[in-house]
Amino acid sequence: MYNADEIKRILEEAVLPVKPQKTDYRIGCIGSGFIMKDCHLVAYRNAGFNPVAIASRTEGHAAEAAGRHGISRVYGTWQELVKDESLDIIDIAYPPDQQPEIVREAVKNGNLKGILCQKPLAMDIAGAREIAALGEKYGKKIAVNSNMRYDQSMRALKKLLDMNELGEVVLATIEMRAIPHWQTFLTEYDKLEIFGMGIHHVDIFRYLLGDPESITCVCRTDPRSKFSHVDGITQYTYQYKNGIMATSLDDVWAWPEEPCEKDIYIKWRVEGTEGMAEGTIGWPYYPEPVPSTLRFTSKNYPHMWIEPQWDKVWFPDAFEGTMAGLMTAIDTDTEPEISAADNIITIACVEACYKSIRERRTVYLEEILKG
Repeated sequence: MYNADEIKRILEEAVLPVKPQKTDYRIGCIGSGFIMKDCHLVAYRNAGFNPVAIASRTEGHAAEAAGRHGISRVYGTWQELVKDESLDIIDIAYPPDQQPEIVREAVKNGNLKGILCQKPLAMDIAGAREIAALGEKYGKKIAVNSNMRYDQSMRALKKLLDMNELGEVVLATIEMRAIPHWQTFLTEYDKLEIFGMGIHHVDIFRYLLGDPESITCVCRTDPRSKFSHVDGITQYTYQYKNGIMATSLDDVWAWPEEPCEKDIYIKWRVEGTEGMAEGTIGWPYYPEPVPSTLRFTSKNYPHMWIEPQWDKVWFPDAFEGTMAGLMTAIDTDTEPEISAADNIITIACVEACYKSIRERRTVYLEEILKG
């Protein structure tokens, strides 16, 4: 058994992404909005990665991002960029309804080694399966930017669970009281919160605990979001064959506006038979760089809380991890840690949530995967 200082150090080191053997892969970026400009490209430059080309729906926006981040080549359209055979990797940050078309064209590039897709991977499970199949057919590594898996508290929590420091998990919860900035493309879909924000929590439960047996979801609309939508404020619960229950409350109302005081946060907690862990996600305070937190207590360390600390933050530092995972898969000729094939099941969980809402019942994941 480790002592308290040793386990603290192990958890602090667990958040560091694996460094790929080769970091100078030539990256072509598609998109120049917030996620690309303020997260992907900031993280890549910090990590020493090599973005060399960019395209966007508006060439001027692409040129602006290129100037800010020292990218040498600007293309007028993504169709031009994906034909550039000097590129090793294409990094997509476009709406999910447009992503399959981009992948269909990108995989035809003979030199291309990998594609990093944005999440959601596609609009539905059929689209996700198509993207995974294209990677298989053309021999391209396809990864998905499910970046909450690289939030520092989530990496450390996963390490704790893998080390069995908490014993058998009994209950896991996420409580989000935060107001996302809805991307414009989401206003064109009937899907909103689970598809645009909750998918992080849908996926993180899979990362931490594996695939659920069934999902139950309820929701109401969000008074702040004036456009038509089904799911604004949502609550969804995973149930597992071994008895684990995991539930997330995603409250995007969270603040009745001025003159009320704000109380914005994301808290999480995992309780096990031998211990428990709890923490916060620093994202709601962006652009202020607030690290996520974790503390845990265990029968192995009686009458104490152990609290690792780090200075990295989810936005933008986690985006290094998703690209590094793809690069490592290329280096080693293995599946990316967050592969398109794996992400099919995350999309299936999202679809199970919406089916549960429509039909007002618990939905078994197998129903979606067999459908």
